[in-house]
Amino acid sequence: MTTRRGFIKHAGAAGTVFCSCGLLDAARAQPRSSTPPPLRTRPVMVNGKRVKTIDVHAHCLFHESLALMGDQADRVRPKTKGAEQMFIALEERLEAMDAMAIDMEVLSINPFWYRKDRDTAAEIVRINNEKLAELCAQKPDRFAAFASLALQYPDLAVTQLETAVKKLGLRGAAIGGSVVGDHFAEPKYHPVWARAEELGAALFIHPQSVPELAARFHGNGWLSNTVGNPLETTLALQHLIFEGTLDEFPGLKIIAAHGGGYLPSYAPRDDHACFVSPQNCNPNIHLKKKPTEYLNQLYYDALVFTPEALRHLVAQVGASQVMLGSDHPIPWEEHPVDHVFATATLGDDDKVAILGGNAAKLLGMNA
Repeated sequence: MTTRRGFIKHAGAAGTVFCSCGLLDAARAQPRSSTPPPLRTRPVMVNGKRVKTIDVHAHCLFHESLALMGDQADRVRPKTKGAEQMFIALEERLEAMDAMAIDMEVLSINPFWYRKDRDTAAEIVRINNEKLAELCAQKPDRFAAFASLALQYPDLAVTQLETAVKKLGLRGAAIGGSVVGDHFAEPKYHPVWARAEELGAALFIHPQSVPELAARFHGNGWLSNTVGNPLETTLALQHLIFEGTLDEFPGLKIIAAHGGGYLPSYAPRDDHACFVSPQNCNPNIHLKKKPTEYLNQLYYDALVFTPEALRHLVAQVGASQVMLGSDHPIPWEEHPVDHVFATATLGDDDKVAILGGNAAKLLGMNA
């Protein structure tokens, strides 16, 4: 039986009765606006107070560094909407930011050079960082940036990070979710984390899928991104927690893209893992806190798409750990500010923090 009336009849015969309890009638009685609320533009106000909005997840590319990839350059270019806007045309980018109600973007470049030799990787990073610094100097009220690092050569990455922060004025560095599948808890990367901690430099983790699962991602739905990207972030954070890296470098400032991947959605399972299966845990690693407690010392962008998802993220990690992220110019979240205002569970102070206050504090900028 396909009709609702038929469904109710059969349900009643089975001893179950459908009752709307007046909920449908009440919902229909609620006044509905025929038009959606207008989208916010700059300047953004919260309770009558001007708020500086800072997007920590925005991208760009430079032709000069991309050219050093040779015949691999075309593979690096995103095959998505907004890809051409990666190469910033200044006025167009500013107009787009205004339309999104974004005062400032913290620009980053997803690392496409992790497989390159030392000299080529070093030159790509030099070009990226110098051009990012030029762009920030040109519009210091609209742009900040995370440096590029040749992380496959940790000793080189240490020098690059110091130069980027101390000489070029960049706010930290953008890194992948792994170095071609090699996770960050490996001791060879510790000098990079130590220097980042000393400099107070933030590390923005942006995933690049999980190369070991490439065959499993074949098929419809762009699974290498929709599943692979949040999965790689989840794995990166889990290794940093369970291998004791966050204990060794407790002052490390880590921002995880895409709301931290899947980790904040199922974090409490971590607290049971080594109790249920101690043979799968290293007896020589003694974490100083419960695994879930480390989530409260990490930072996350708010690129989780719905008010319910943002509500849950804040409930898990705290509003003080969340900040705006759009993935601009890739149109994953075209109205990140409105997304925050649509989350009814956030108070005014929470909104101010997420919209820009948290980023300004973490990155040493004026709010």
